[in-house]
This record gives sequence, structure tokens and C-alpha cells, in this order.
Amino acid sequence: MVVNERLSRLRLVLGDDGLERLQEATVLVLGLGGVGSSCAAALARGGVGSLVVLDEDVVEPSNINRQTVALVSTIGRVKAEVMAEMVADINPDCRVVPRQLYISPERVAEDLDPLPRPDYVIDCIDTISQKLAIAQWCAERGLPLLSSMGAANKLDPTRLAFAEVQDTRNCPMSQVIRRECRRRGITGLEVLFSDERPVQVAGPGRTKAQTLGSMSYQPPIMGQMLAGLAIRRLAGLEAMVEPPRWVARGA
Repeated sequence: MVVNERLSRLRLVLGDDGLERLQEATVLVLGLGGVGSSCAAALARGGVGSLVVLDEDVVEPSNINRQTVALVSTIGRVKAEVMAEMVADINPDCRVVPRQLYISPERVAEDLDPLPRPDYVIDCIDTISQKLAIAQWCAERGLPLLSSMGAANKLDPTRLAFAEVQDTRNCPMSQVIRRECRRRGITGLEVLFSDERPVQVAGPGRTKAQTLGSMSYQPPIMGQMLAGLAIRRLAGLEAMVEPPRWVARGA
């Protein structure tokens, strides 16, 4: 009875076919910070049958303002393991593969190929070299990809939107990725970004070169939006996006 109740509200929206599609789907979530941990939790609540969750870090006190995995009781614990426990508590039928792993841009295939093949990849990592390597890996393997851009120093979640990365604006991370995608021959990279100009606020003793600030709500909202689009597409409510494309320069 509890199982039926857990899925009852989803079934009313998705129908039996849509829910079955989700239960058969595997999603790879890369990065379990403010965006990724919220995304993974929403995917589990949304009926996705299998999750592969990956992050290299442990929970730190500074994570508590925005990360689903970050609680006083989880400080010092491996994020991927905490996320797996949370998913099991949310949706015991969801199969979870947690990995504490740093994705090396030079070894992305060696790092990701041994994992279960996903139906969707959601990149919530905030290191540009890794994001570009992940986009190329998805292009080479024909895997649909959603990539999260920067949430730091942004205040207004109503300015968030999905777009091809070349159509983004007012996002420092997107600016670098646009240039690098053109240089590397990567096209069709779908991203979630904010067109709000980053706020320039520095606290006492803080310099621009130090860690960027983040609000409690902005990264989790981005995670929910990424999960929502993936769920709608996997359930067949919206057309599935084409994977990014990569053409080696000189080919």
C-alpha cells in the first residue's frame, strides 16, 4: 500500500506508460553540490528507477546553506554515500550506484565507461575542464546531456532558462564554455543558465579571487529544474533532446 501511495500522485500526471518509462530509466548525476544533490533527490521522488551519483568530496560545514546532502549530522561524510542513503529513504525501489570519484578530464572515458550506461546525463560539476570533457564523452557515446552553468553570485531564480550554450549571456562560466566549445568542435550542448548579471558583493576581508558566494535557494532550484526537464523527457511528455555533437578539429 505504501508503494502505491508513493507513486500515486505521479501516476495521475504521467499515466502508467510514463511512470513505467521512468522506472526503467537510468540517470547519471555528476556532482552532488547544491545543484546536483537537489537534482538527484528530485529524480528519486519523480520515479526514476536507477541513479548513478558521483562526487569526489565529503560534506563540509560551508555546504549546509544550499546542499541537500549537507546536515550537521553528515559533516565529514562522503557525499555520494549520503546521497545514496537519502535516495533509499525517499524511494526504496530506486537502485543507486554511488561513487566517490574525481573525474579527470584526461581520463573521463576510463572513469565513466565502467559505470552503468545512462539514458540521461546531468552534469552539475563546477569545473570547466571537467564539463567540457563530459560533453565530449556524451557526444562520442550518443548520450543526452544537460549541463548546469554557474549559480554563484546570482539572486533571482526567475532569470533561469534552458538554452544551447552559444545562446547564453551574462554567465561567466558559459562565456568560457562557449569559447571552448567553438575551439574544440562541440555543438548542441544544452545548458541551464541565468541571464542575471552576477552580483559584486564582497564581505569583510574578502577578495574577488576567493570562493564565490551562493544563496540557499538558487542551486537547489536549478537542480529541481534539471530533474524536471529530464523527467518530462524520459517519461515521454516532451521530445528527447539530441546528444551534443563533437567533430575533431582537422577531421
